[in-house]
Amino acid sequence: MNFDLGPDQRDAAAGARDFYRGSASPSAARAALEGGDVAPGRKALADIGFLGITVPESAGGAGGSLLDLAVVAEQGGAVLAGPSLATAARAAVLLAEAPDLAARLADGSAAFAVLDGPVTGSSPSMDAAGATLFLGLDDGALVLGEGGATPGRPLDATRGLASVRLTSRRVLADDAAQLWARAQQVATVVLAAEDLGAADAAVRMAVGYAQQREAFGRRIGSYQAVKHMLVDAWVGVDQLRSLVWWAAWAADAAPDELPLAASAAKALAAEVLERAAETCIQVHGGIGFTWEHDAHLYWRRAKVDRLLLGDAAEHLDAVARLAVAGALG
Repeated sequence: MNFDLGPDQRDAAAGARDFYRGSASPSAARAALEGGDVAPGRKALADIGFLGITVPESAGGAGGSLLDLAVVAEQGGAVLAGPSLATAARAAVLLAEAPDLAARLADGSAAFAVLDGPVTGSSPSMDAAGATLFLGLDDGALVLGEGGATPGRPLDATRGLASVRLTSRRVLADDAAQLWARAQQVATVVLAAEDLGAADAAVRMAVGYAQQREAFGRRIGSYQAVKHMLVDAWVGVDQLRSLVWWAAWAADAAPDELPLAASAAKALAAEVLERAAETCIQVHGGIGFTWEHDAHLYWRRAKVDRLLLGDAAEHLDAVARLAVAGALG
């Protein structure tokens, strides 16, 4: 059995890499912390078709798989792009039976966000700042409405976190708990893919610096302690890539495996990105702590993402429960 990416997915990843490198960057993420716009922004993502990758063709999307979206999301994570494609993936699942709304998601004519927590006052929710329509779970029902968003002081402005209180409410589906759970699992996979891209970029940045910086007449990458740090971070990235690809594949090919795969990927993503970001800062030494350097921006992304859509402890608990349940048959 071949678990590698196909040529179409590799081409999509290459195209996404070119797009993101030309429209977003860590510098733009830094500017967003100072009040600038998040890059590339919803319109650009809609125009290139990324928001509609998993939206059915009948609703104006590409009708692609979650793996198709994950390889694109990885490239966005590498440059700390926003908004997150996890929000689009989650909304696409929730709007599967509302093609008119799914079409508005895909073409960017409406800015959707999905609320975590009660709709009367949500927890900080991803991409809620700047959204115009909000999806939430209220007493088991899937609801859509407008609302007032209250952003806090961001640690990572590209995530667009805000607490929301709905001011209008329209029921899209009753008894939507299972649909809601699947949407969250799908979003978790895409978030892990973005974290994979960010971790890979942080490790590459650290390796590049270690190959150039000299101390005591030698490049610092030649010192064993530095080598070990970089190798540990790189191994984590490689392991995470396997988990992300499995989870994204499972969403469409083996849906019974998705809950376990999604939680495993999210739990490892939290650890891998944090280690990669901290290694990058440490390898850079004093300059790695400065505002002007990009290293702290990846650390900020790590600290925020580890708490989004459930923290590592929650997902490790899910992995244990599902693994034991599977073993017991």
